[in-house]
Amino acid sequence: MLHMRSKSRRQIAFVGLLGITQLHLRNPLIIVWWAAAFPGFGHLLLSKYFRGFILIGWEMLINTQMHLNEAIVYTFTGQFDRANEVLDIRWMSLYAPVYLFAIYDSYRTSVDLNHQFILAKRENAPIDCFKMSGMEINYLDKRSPWLAMVWSLLMPGMGQLYSHRIINAFFILVTWISLSYLSHLLEGIHYLLMWDLTQSARVVDMHWLIFLPSIYGFSVYDAYVNTVEYNKLFDHEQVCMLQEDYQNPQFPFPKSSLRE
Repeated sequence: MLHMRSKSRRQIAFVGLLGITQLHLRNPLIIVWWAAAFPGFGHLLLSKYFRGFILIGWEMLINTQMHLNEAIVYTFTGQFDRANEVLDIRWMSLYAPVYLFAIYDSYRTSVDLNHQFILAKRENAPIDCFKMSGMEINYLDKRSPWLAMVWSLLMPGMGQLYSHRIINAFFILVTWISLSYLSHLLEGIHYLLMWDLTQSARVVDMHWLIFLPSIYGFSVYDAYVNTVEYNKLFDHEQVCMLQEDYQNPQFPFPKSSLRE
């Protein structure tokens, strides 16, 4: 391992005012699963925000124009003729290529970033652990992954705010509120609690409602996993700082919690 941190070619993490972007080992198959569940989610997990937002916007636009969610509902209820009727074939051919690209590109990128992480760790890449401005403060700290998950379960986006992932938090909050409003989710829950199942089913808009489980599950997973990785990054930065500034190089210091 190189001990001259100033000569590293890569960053292992970037601490900014809107959040922490870091390299860490990811399972490419899990990233692919999220990309298949909702195009763009795999890229958000990789901190590829612009690409992720483009793919998510594309998914919602094309899905809405071709009435895919309505066709899924009719298919699950056995109304196959009705499903064929609602599908708009003018948009169908646009869906598959970008959907497959989202899966392929998320897999390729996760593999590449795993390689970059291993190289950055071997170079002992430096970490700037504190950022401050007139509007915000961000720093490396340890937080509870379970608490991040609980906040996301209560309200999607709150777990990201807890772990200071401002970009993801803003996106998830705005998306969740918008889809809840368009799908009449709270009205449906209100009638459901009153045991008026017929009115509950009548009031909800299934096209928008089907988007919500993916957003909800992604919010919980993203908050938990990234809080765990931030804690590992905190430990790694502490080990590097103590080794470089305080410890005799010959002393067998405990290894960092970041795995290669």
